[in-house]
Amino acid sequence: MTAGTVLVLGADGYLGWATCLHLSAGGYQVIAADSLVRRRWDRECGTRSLIPIRSMPERVRLWQKLTGRRIAWSRLDLGDASAVADLVAQAQPEAVVHFAEQRSAPFSMIDRAHAAMTQANNVIGTLNLLFALRDHAPDTHLIKLGTMGEYGTPNIDIEEGFITINHNGRSDRLPFPMQPGSFYHLSKLHDSHNIQFCCRVWGLRATDLHQGVVYGWRTDEIDAHPGLRTRFDYDAIWGTVLNRFCVQAAVGLPLTVYGKGGQTRGFLDIRDTVACVRLALQNPPANGEYRVFNQFTEQFSVAGLAAKVSDARTAHDLKTSIVHLPNPRVEREDHYYNARHQRLLDLGLQPHYLADTLIDSVIAMTQRYGGRVDPVELEQPNVDWRRGGVPWRTPSTKQEALRPVQVLSAGANRRSGAATPSPKARLAQAR
Repeated sequence: MTAGTVLVLGADGYLGWATCLHLSAGGYQVIAADSLVRRRWDRECGTRSLIPIRSMPERVRLWQKLTGRRIAWSRLDLGDASAVADLVAQAQPEAVVHFAEQRSAPFSMIDRAHAAMTQANNVIGTLNLLFALRDHAPDTHLIKLGTMGEYGTPNIDIEEGFITINHNGRSDRLPFPMQPGSFYHLSKLHDSHNIQFCCRVWGLRATDLHQGVVYGWRTDEIDAHPGLRTRFDYDAIWGTVLNRFCVQAAVGLPLTVYGKGGQTRGFLDIRDTVACVRLALQNPPANGEYRVFNQFTEQFSVAGLAAKVSDARTAHDLKTSIVHLPNPRVEREDHYYNARHQRLLDLGLQPHYLADTLIDSVIAMTQRYGGRVDPVELEQPNVDWRRGGVPWRTPSTKQEALRPVQVLSAGANRRSGAATPSPKARLAQAR
């Protein structure tokens, strides 16, 4: 069967761009849509991708030059309901892959304005899409990126979206009770409820991918040319914990564990993210069906990840210290965590598991772009769940922190006796 048209929303993002390339390589006619707001948020927060990324027009042109495959590029804001309806009506896609949301928990906790913006951007944007599908493409398969953070950390096994409850002699299969951990995670839960409702009432069909924490930046398609690279975030607003640890290790700073480090989450490689989207696309639900796949491959605690990074550096005779900072988040650090993630495996997912070799490759990439590392972003978290926080106030303040730092390569043997600046001295130099 000939692959159809897939509309990828949030195509300029970390996962959206990788998904566009993966589906295009698989023969799908890809329409890539994005408002480019993520780049504006970078300017607001004084953050940037460690890996330089090209503009969307440049990337789609390069992909076509290299492969002969065309990705149609459309600048679109999901908050514009008319524009969303027009694009859906014109494209009549087989599926819509929806990544187009504000995806940072710390960003959503900065203050009231950022919390409200996150909720409006995510919830209203998704509602606009749902109405567009109802009115113009009701048979389209919606593949929506949710998050494992919707569940929280209950003291029971986490099922895949639904749980059978026996109560007072009666039984029913109901949505799993959720305990989101931020205004961002709450917005994702509101999305899940709205999508489930629209499937039940309007007969839409949807796959909600409750994804864990993603690491890595390389896929087969991205590796085709440096100009196709996707973003890599490591800072306190947008970065994930493994990225932060790898960058800290590369520049010789301690690995900063928030609290005790007992927080446990699901993780997966970016190659598995794009594979999961493709598997969901190839195995659509029935009309009226809302289904949830828990999308991760392994579970780690924060302290366990820090130990893995430290061990990987020790293998190269590079000692890495670990420090514990007060946890800026309100979360249980000692908790039970066992989440089911069988349905994608049943569809044929072949997982890539975290190994020292991958940690080494991330650190090697950091060494290449060491001049872009901002050590101040690695020193302390800057958003507190109780009091909020603010991004960098002025560009000039931030610019002072963007001077290159010394990067420790695997060939630099700390046991050779060569003098190495302390982390505090390294930070002072960078400032």
